[in-house]
Amino acid sequence: MQAKLQEQLSPADAEVILGRLPERIKAALIARAAEIEYPIAISIAISIASFLDTEALGFVDCKAGRGQ
Repeated sequence: MQAKLQEQLSPADAEVILGRLPERIKAALIARAAEIEYPIAISIAISIASFLDTEALGFVDCKAGRGQ
């Protein structure tokens, strides 16, 4: 059986990932998601992408143009 590729992390998958993280990392991800007003699934995906590829979209790129 071949796995279906998804372009986005589902909310259910995000909850599974959060449940397996140390409490301090989980709290930091949740806080950051609230701060940038993004769903937790997107925040987790950004974190993973930033870790794997320093050229990937990161938190610095989120909400560009805010406060101008």
